[in-house]
Parts: sequence; C-alpha cells; structure tokens
Amino acid sequence: MIKYDISDRLTDVVKHLPCSFQKFRDVESIIKIVDIDGRAQVRDFSEDIERMLGSKMKSVKKLVSDIYTANLLNFQSHLMNLNATLPPTSCFFLLQFDYYNSMLVNTMDDDGNFIELGGEFPLEENEHFNNIPVNTMQSDVQVPTNVYNKDPYILNGIYMSEALNDVFANNFKKDPTLTWQYFGSSSGFFRIYPGIKWTPDSNGVAAFDCRNRNWYIQAATSPKDIIIVVDISGSMKGLKMTIAKHTINTILDTLGENDFVNVIAYTDYVRYVEPCFQGTLVQADLDNREHFKVLVDDLHVKGEGKVAKAMKESFKILNEVSTKGQGSLCNQAIMLITDGAMEDFKDVFEEFNWPDRRVRLFTYLIGREMTFADNTKWIACNNKGYYTHISTLADVQENVMEYLHVLSRPMVINHNHDIIWTEAYMDSVLFATKAQSLLLMTSVAMPVFSKKKETLSHGILLGVVGSDIPLLEVMKLAPRYRLGPHGYAFLITNNGYILAHPDLRPLYKDGKKLKPKPNYNSVDLAEVEWEDIDETLRTAMVKGETGTLSLNVRASVDKAKRPMFLTNDYFYTTINDTPFSFGMVLTRGHGQLMFMGTVSVEEGLHDLTSPDLSIAAEWTYCETDIDPHHRKYSQLQAVIRYLQGKEPDLECDEVLLQQTLFDAVVTAPLEAYWQAIMLNASGNLISLNFLFQRKFLTPADKDNLFTMDHFPLWYRLAMENPAGRFLYYMPVEDNDNKDKTGTVGLPCDPWLSSIPSLVTHLFILLSSLQVGRFFGEVDGSVMTALITSGMFKQVSLYDYQGMCRSGHSHSSGARPLLSVRCVCVCISLKQTKITLMLTLSSLAHKAKKVDALQPCDTEYPGFVYDSSIRETNSLIKCGRCQKMFVVQAVPESNLVLMVVQADCDCSRQYSSITLEPKEVKYNASVKCNRMKSQKVRRRPNSCHAYHPKVSPLPSSLCNIELITVIDYRVNIAGMLKLK
Repeated sequence: MIKYDISDRLTDVVKHLPCSFQKFRDVESIIKIVDIDGRAQVRDFSEDIERMLGSKMKSVKKLVSDIYTANLLNFQSHLMNLNATLPPTSCFFLLQFDYYNSMLVNTMDDDGNFIELGGEFPLEENEHFNNIPVNTMQSDVQVPTNVYNKDPYILNGIYMSEALNDVFANNFKKDPTLTWQYFGSSSGFFRIYPGIKWTPDSNGVAAFDCRNRNWYIQAATSPKDIIIVVDISGSMKGLKMTIAKHTINTILDTLGENDFVNVIAYTDYVRYVEPCFQGTLVQADLDNREHFKVLVDDLHVKGEGKVAKAMKESFKILNEVSTKGQGSLCNQAIMLITDGAMEDFKDVFEEFNWPDRRVRLFTYLIGREMTFADNTKWIACNNKGYYTHISTLADVQENVMEYLHVLSRPMVINHNHDIIWTEAYMDSVLFATKAQSLLLMTSVAMPVFSKKKETLSHGILLGVVGSDIPLLEVMKLAPRYRLGPHGYAFLITNNGYILAHPDLRPLYKDGKKLKPKPNYNSVDLAEVEWEDIDETLRTAMVKGETGTLSLNVRASVDKAKRPMFLTNDYFYTTINDTPFSFGMVLTRGHGQLMFMGTVSVEEGLHDLTSPDLSIAAEWTYCETDIDPHHRKYSQLQAVIRYLQGKEPDLECDEVLLQQTLFDAVVTAPLEAYWQAIMLNASGNLISLNFLFQRKFLTPADKDNLFTMDHFPLWYRLAMENPAGRFLYYMPVEDNDNKDKTGTVGLPCDPWLSSIPSLVTHLFILLSSLQVGRFFGEVDGSVMTALITSGMFKQVSLYDYQGMCRSGHSHSSGARPLLSVRCVCVCISLKQTKITLMLTLSSLAHKAKKVDALQPCDTEYPGFVYDSSIRETNSLIKCGRCQKMFVVQAVPESNLVLMVVQADCDCSRQYSSITLEPKEVKYNASVKCNRMKSQKVRRRPNSCHAYHPKVSPLPSSLCNIELITVIDYRVNIAGMLKLK
C-alpha cells in the first residue's frame, strides 16, 4: 500500500493557530456559559415584533382618521374660496389647481420652463429609503397612463387628499423607522410619501395602478369565492375571444391567497378549463392563477352558446363548498363573460340565489354589439352585481376593477375599518433600481369610504391607505447572534406561506441579472422545513398556537452542495393583531448555549478602535434609524460614540456590546502575532491574511461574512467539526463558471508539490485536476467504489424552490462560486466552541448567461464521509486495464489523501457522478391532488359579504360610475348648504 505522510506539512500551515487562542485560555476564568431559554426568547422576540408592527398600524389609523377630515374641510374650503354655486342637477364640480405629478416633476420644456404638473420638486438621496432620491417634506401623485390626469374625479380626489401631506410627515417624525406611506384612490391616483420621481417602464408609460396592488384589493374587499364563466361559442371568435381571455387574466390578477377560484367555459355543454378541478374551488395562489392563465390561452371557440347549464353548475359548486366549510366562507360571486345572453335566467336565480342574493353576478358584455345589453345588465342588477361593456382591450383593466367596489359595499355600510397585512412581496415597479436592492416587504392597509348618510346604502369606497414594512427590519428584532451558528428565526402567514426565512430564495439568476421567481411569495413552510413530513410544525403555527417541537433535519449548505445533520428545537407563537406566526430554531448542543465574557469599557474601546478591526456590518449593535441625526453613523461609529458617552440617546444592544468588547480584547494580540509570522515566515509558509487581505472583507463577499441572514459557511462547518481538528474548506466549482483553459493552481503549489491529490470531503483541494470540482465528476469509477466501500454514503436532499430549464430534466447550475479558500480550526472551551479562519487565496470567475427557467421541485444527492473508515484501497477493472487507487484520511483534519492510477481510463464503463439536481416529475393524478389540495389555513378574522341595506339597484343605476356621480353630487350640494 502506498502511503503519503503529509501531517507534518499541513502542520506547517496551522501550527501557530493554537497559540492564537492562548488569550482565550488566559481569560477562561471570567468566561460564563449561559443556557438559552428558547420559550422565553421566542416570547421576547415576538413581543418586540408585535410592538413594532403595532406602531405601523397606529400610523395607518391616523391616516384614515385625518383623511375623513380632509374629505369634508378641504372640499368645503375650496368651494368657499371660489364662491362657487352648483346647480342641483350637476354631476360633478371640476376643480382647477395644479399638483405635483410624480412622472413630470422637475421636467422642463425646450424653453427651460417647468412643464404643467411638473414643477420644481427638490429630491435628495436618502439611505433610509434605499438611497432613492426623495422629498421628505411632501408627497406627490402618480397617475397611471390609462387614466387622464386632469379627470374631474382625479382632481377632486387629489385636492381632498392634500391634507395627508402633514399627516405623512408627522407620522414619519414620530416613527422614523417608517418607510413608504401612501393613499390609493378608487379613481386611480396614488399619493406617495416621501415624494419621488416616478420611473416609467421600458415603454415610457406608468403601468402601475394602485388598484391592482394586493394591499388595495385585500383592504377593499373581504375574501371571496369566484367562478369565472366564459362563453366560447362560435360568435366569440377573433377579437372578442382575445378580449375575453384578457378579461379572465385581469380578474385572476385581482385574487390572492385568501381567495378561491375556478374557471368554466361553455358552449352547449359545460367544460372545466382544468378537468382536475371539476366540481370544486382551488386556492387562488400564484401557482394556480398562472396555471389557469396557460389553460385559458389554449381555449378555442366552437358551437352554440347556452349559458344556463354553466350557471347552474356554478351555483352548485358555490353551494357545495360553503356547505362543506371549504373555500373562503365569505363573498361569493360569478363572473359571466359573454357577447350576449339570450336565455331567460329567472328560474335559475329563483332556484339558487333569490331572495337573499348571496351570490353576486358580474356580467361583462364583450364586443361592439349592444343587442343583448339589456338582458346582460338585468342579470347583474338583479343579483347585487355590476354590468360593464368591454369593446376594446384598453377597456378591460378599468372595467374589471369595478367589481371590487361592489364587493366592498357591505363593509363600507357597516363602517368596518379592518386592518389587513399582505404576504411578502418585492415592489419592483416602485423601486426601479438594482435587483439587489429589492427588499421583501409586507404592507399594512385600511380602507377609506364615504360616511355621508345620503349615499350610505351605495357603500362608496374612496380608496385605501397603507404603509410598507421591510421584512429585514422586522427580523432584526430576532438577532442572529442570539440563535447560534445554525439557528434562525422566521415568519409565516395565516396560509402557511413564508414571509421571512433564511432559506427563502426569492431571486434567481438570469444571465448577469437577478430576477424575482414567479412564485417567490407563495413558498409554503413545508417546502422549506421539508423534514416536517407530517406538517406538525406548519399546522400548529398556521392555527396560531404557541409551543415547541424537535426535528432531526438534513441541513443543506454551500449552495446545496454539502449535507449537514442536525437536531433542531423549534419554538413558535402567534403575532397578535396580525395574521402572522413567528418561529425560532435552536440547534442542539452549542446552539443552546451563549458565550459571555466581561471586560472594562476602557479596555474594550482601546482594542475596538484598532484600524484592523471590523464588525459584522449588517448586525444591529445600535439603532441608528430611530433618530435621523444618527443615520450618518456606521454601526462601528455608533458603538464607539455610545460607549464614549457622546451619544447617550442611542438605543444599543447591551448584551451584544458586552460580547463585542470581550472579543475585541481577547483577539487583539492576533494581529501583531500574525504580522510577526508573515515577517519571519520561511519561503514555504503561506501568507496568513485574515486581517490584511482587505478584498476578503468587502461586503460583496457575503458568503464569508457574518450577515443579517447567516453565519458564514466556514464558521458553521467548523462548529460541527470535532474540537481540535482542523477544517479545510474548499469552495465548490460552479459548472457554469469553470475555467476552460486548464489547471487552476494554488499559490501554495510548491509547498504541496509532492502530494498527488488532496480532497476535502470530495472537493478537490490540490491536484493536477481542476481545483474546487466535485470528485465524482472527475472520476466516476473511484467515486462509485468509495460509495460501495461505505467510506462515503449518498443521501437525498430536496429543493422545492428550484428553477428548471424548460424541456429539460435538470436545474440550472448557475450558482455563484465562493471566492475564498480557507483553513479553520475549532477548539473546545468550557462546553462551547470558538472558530478562527485563515484565508489562503481567492479565485474569480466570470458569470455565464442562463437560459429562461421555470419553477420546479428538485431532488439532488449529498455525500457524507464515514469517519470510522480511515483508509481503503481497491482495483477497478475497466476493460483491458485495471485502475488502482488508495485513499487515506489525513490525521487531525477533514482531508482525505487520494492516489489514483492515471493511465487506466474507466469513463466508458463508469459515468461521472454529479451533484446536479434532477427535476421531480409528478404524474397527472399526483400533480392534480397537489394543486387542488387545501392545506390547513387560518381564515381572516373578519368577513363582510352581506348587508340587508345593500339592495339590488335598478338597471339605470347598475354601474359604479353613476353611483360615484351621485356621491359627488351629494357631496358638493352638502358643502354648499354648509356654506
């Protein structure tokens, strides 16, 4: 057997590391190990989050309260100033005034004059608002391109909402952690604070319409069960069918995770566009909505249209899901899309819907012909619905949105100001900046409606006010340093979807760009905590329970390349007055302990101000966002000024500061010691540049830094390494980023020139082969033998957030390559561990463009080393030759020495073994059941689906525009009476 004793050579690199820990041993007597009380900690964190979210709700309530005052007083003041008179028959009064249009501000004409509605609007970059230029003194107004910016209803609404400027500013002054505040009007304009310069899309238009946003829709309506019934008879051919499909897609876009839906097409028979969903409703999450859109796009016209059967089927479905306690158990509606309804439906309505009319009928007459307009209108008006005529594609958006205002009428009449919270989202339309700055956030919103007695029964919605809360700021209230290297905190919604979780990956790489995944905000907790097979954790959290649970988990680290086996303790509770639940994970062992040491402030400050010291920039040591005066400080500057007594008003984490000062003191000798090693090192010693290689410490290299989301991988791996054993960590080669030119060598090649091959848990550290590659890709024959011998065991891992190439069975290999190779050592000290990292070299690669991808589930292999097998060897028969190999574990390290005979090619007999994930293919029945299954969910607390005062309107008034005209007429007439 061939043996290579390399222990002495490895020791040359790391022999000084134990000496670096001498300072820790010197202060061991003052070190205290504290047990973490998970139950108490999850309670404290959740209460902090509850207080934070409560303050945002208070700001929104203040906006609602003041907008009612503005609705009365501003309008009255304007009319008095104009000394206006208004005939009783007038429908509206056209206000004449200018406002700041966010698309036009600071825009000049060719003569150097500001264009109309585009006056001078001072803007300054503000770090609190993602470095976007803003005006914190006042708001401005965005109007969608498809809405006339001088429409009388728009001008009236903008003028009445002017008073919100002071409320916005005062809210921000009282709570400087607030971000965007806004008012979305039912007429289409969007007032936003702080004011911004709106960035149009690539076509130069403002496609953003606040009424399409989830926060607006959820606040304006209660949850709903919707059945869309579309006519696909022969008369619907051509443009009519195109308009009908666009109408269906627009309706689908108004639905959310609290809603349920199905789509039925009809000719002379009833056809479910998805046969799997026959006779039921499915949750209107993003996956199902997009699935419906694909199926609708494939609809073709034929035959004769007879809608009665489709109407009966729709009523039966709605009645059945309600009886079984399924669906939303709130609003129910049927959307009829047709170019004409010739049949008499009175018998159908008498059997299924009259006299209570609890199912609303909304009718959309498609095409230019008006022959059947009266009959189509009669259907809607006699079932508490709404009728509209859509003759062009441009009419679709505005007309579809009106049904939301009809559904809001019971809530408005009841004067219920329900507060809603949205699922996580990235507002890429509003923040047209770099993809990296797209923050996941949630919105809190409340409806605003007319309180006038004259129009009470019409239930007129004025709009919705709201505010955004970055989820990163929420999760800072559960600091990562309190949870250990493998611990983390997370938030989910009442539907079990992830709001915040370190394993949530909302972006994917498309070439050099990062883009949001299509289903990034409908990732279920069971898809991230996939070891929760029985969904015990998910069920308890969705139900809003408080408790604990333990699970043995396979953690996937290093871009899903390395498996790690842990035992996690889960602690969870609900966040009161929200639909959210909070969870926290502590890992058995070191994750249940906290390392505490005490030093004087003076001693700590001396070492903390060392120019070679850096702290985790994303960690919150002191709250610099509360007082605007403090925002100019970095975290290190804030800490120093607080400890020096120069900023006593700063709110700082005393426990974290105590730990930071202690660490600064005990690690202070390392810098001088390492520098001496560099100066006195022999030619064979690799430079130890943990503190000196500034490139390593740049924020761009987040995989190797302590960030808000994670402890670095080298630290996590070392914590699981046996105490006293050196961990050699090798970055994984990226398949799309391979260097095609040949061998990639280390600067230390001469130092290990006599070693044929070094492998760190199957990733190549040094050889004539390419560094960083998975060994199974290089030699499938030896890898197979290692698995057969038991030296390595293959385990299955799963990713339910994968992105697969269309038409292929594997997901993209476009993963960023870690840029640092390192040596780590973990020592044991009073039941806990301390980890030190030394960088050896860095390697950069260029990104390769990735083809279009689509969401999928994937399964991929992981390989685990059996440390009980220290060495093995074998002969592999490959046709006319035999390949000999020898494998030996390197003492006191995670390295494996491998010597392989190179002149025997076994590639024909043994294929390579890769780490590439494979798409999980589901058969039709399994896929159907997954899509239509209704997991445990917690319904919203309130529902406003019915009110006895909401009576059917006569056909002459059966549309929202006329109701709105009545409101303006009564409003202005009332103002004149007050005058």
